[in-house]
Amino acid sequence: MKFRKGRERVEPEINFIPLIDVLLVILIFLMATTTYSKFAELKINLPTADAEKQVEQPKSIQIAISAQGQYAINGETTAFASADEFAVQLRRAAGNDADPMIVINADAQTSHQSVVNVMEAARTAGYGKLTFATQTSGK
Repeated sequence: MKFRKGRERVEPEINFIPLIDVLLVILIFLMATTTYSKFAELKINLPTADAEKQVEQPKSIQIAISAQGQYAINGETTAFASADEFAVQLRRAAGNDADPMIVINADAQTSHQSVVNVMEAARTAGYGKLTFATQTSGK
């Protein structure tokens, strides 16, 4: 074995100057080729949380029809001979209201013709808002 003493080991040297030069050239290239523009603010319509106004319920006229064909307007029994007479009674019950809600509450055994009579009287009186009261069975 021969050991030499004169030669020492030299550590490798890393030169950062060429690396910095390359990075500087890339930075200059990006600055020269990139265009910058200022954008105006985008208008965004955000949702609002406004509470809806309560819709006023129109005056309602309650019409009850029994199985025997008896009529009651707002709890008062009434009799009539024709749809025109019944229309007059509906107008009287409506008072100043131009188009009241007419609620028809008929017995289950009521004939269809009795309900049709009320609908015809409402049409004659010029009222178009008709609804039927229903009741579900409690089974």
